[in-house]
Amino acid sequence: MGQPVTSYTPNEMMTVAASRALRNEDVCFVGIGMPSAASNLARLTHAPGITLIYESGTIATRPDVLPLSIGDGELCDTALTTVAVPEMFRYWLQGGRMTVGFLGGAQIDRFANLNTTVVGPYDKPKVRLPGGGGAPEIATACGEIFIIMAQSKRSFVAKLDFITSMGHGEGGDHRARLGLKTKGPTKLVTDLCVFEPDPQTREMTVTSVHPGVTREQINENTGWPVRYAATVAETKPPTVDELTVLRELHARTKRAHEAAA
Repeated sequence: MGQPVTSYTPNEMMTVAASRALRNEDVCFVGIGMPSAASNLARLTHAPGITLIYESGTIATRPDVLPLSIGDGELCDTALTTVAVPEMFRYWLQGGRMTVGFLGGAQIDRFANLNTTVVGPYDKPKVRLPGGGGAPEIATACGEIFIIMAQSKRSFVAKLDFITSMGHGEGGDHRARLGLKTKGPTKLVTDLCVFEPDPQTREMTVTSVHPGVTREQINENTGWPVRYAATVAETKPPTVDELTVLRELHARTKRAHEAAA
């Protein structure tokens, strides 16, 4: 992909690292926001054949700019076809046709369960979040789940206020005991590191640390005692090509949205 560079932001490192997890042959159910940026970066670099699907029913969409929402006309305009939302969920998603679901969240715990519903008590929350949307179904029906989130103690919590989307539940074989046949979260990419589930406990464990980041930083920004793999790699920094494509994508998006406003 070209030469690595030394000047980039933590968000750029996170987006690039997340995009690298996607493969050319994937059929990916894409969430809005950071998952969308990472998925389209993959499509524009190492995975030109990837099939991107959004919740509104757009199949094999190839947006020139990042969508503001699942209802953004850019998705439908650049899609191979658009189907009704019930068909998208019943036939495509629940039919097992998605290899990867790409999600974000407001809160996450050590077993990669996600909260996008409320912060605080459900009846009288401190913050009312957007809700689950299609994420609970994506989390259980896609072949595996990639998660991208900025890391802090506010978002990486010991106990979720509400479980919106199932990760590995209580750990171990909890998913299997519930009858789920999919893998669940296999990769959690943050602005500090990359987590993957422990093969036995399914607790999210650090397998790669981004350049310049220390274990102390990771520990300080996590609400539970962090586990590290026996061998922890250093994440490869973004290449010139990856950063150029990502920055051009964001610049096009900004121009398009400013013009629309």
